Amino acid sequence: MNEALRHAMAEARLTDRELAEQCGVDIKTIGRWITQPGRVPHARHRWAICEALGEDEAVLWPAAAKKAIKVGPDREVVSVYPYRSGCPASLWRSLITKAERELTFAGYTNYFLWLEQARFGTALRRKATGGCRVRFLVGDPDSELTRSREEDEGVALTLSTRIRVTLAELEKIHSQPGIDARYSSGHAHLSVFRFDDDMIVTPLLPHSVGHDAPTLHLHRHQDDGMFDRFASHVEELWRRGTPVWEREIDGQA
Repeated sequence: MNEALRHAMAEARLTDRELAEQCGVDIKTIGRWITQPGRVPHARHRWAICEALGEDEAVLWPAAAKKAIKVGPDREVVSVYPYRSGCPASLWRSLITKAERELTFAGYTNYFLWLEQARFGTALRRKATGGCRVRFLVGDPDSELTRSREEDEGVALTLSTRIRVTLAELEKIHSQPGIDARYSSGHAHLSVFRFDDDMIVTPLLPHSVGHDAPTLHLHRHQDDGMFDRFASHVEELWRRGTPVWEREIDGQA
């Protein structure tokens, strides 16, 4: 029995039939993959299953992943998506759920998270209660940089509006110890989202919005690798950032 596959399907709430439809195979094939652990799907089917379930290939079929293991600097690259919108919402949910030490959301607005992740604020509060550090880096909605980027994007739902939605949602939970937020301008064209030793990185392209940005899923494997480079970037931005709520209190004084 492939217990890892069965458990991942249960976590994703997908039936054999639903997974078969997403992967383009017969439902009986799904059954054989579950009940016969020696049966390993073709690579294209493994990738489709991992995307549908938001799980790593190394977890579901460690032997197959070992054969294709990377040994160079690119071994930290788990998946590549030409668009952030192509990165499954289930992967984000899985990474958020599994994180125990750190959740850092360094997107300029972080707006999409509140739309795509059900009860996102509740999940963050639960994580913080369990000892996980939760941090948000957001752009200043009133800054000149934000106005400049709004002109570049040219969309009806402006950056400043999306930032204010995030701030309003964070206002509901910021009293929970372990949840913090700061303003920063240094990530205007690069979003980094960290979940313990996993990370999603999206370099923003000119004249486009975040969901159109190419996206990388990274997993830390070495010191001073790609993961650590992006992590250091975020830590520097956090150190230089301006606290959101202190700033609001000072403004009301």
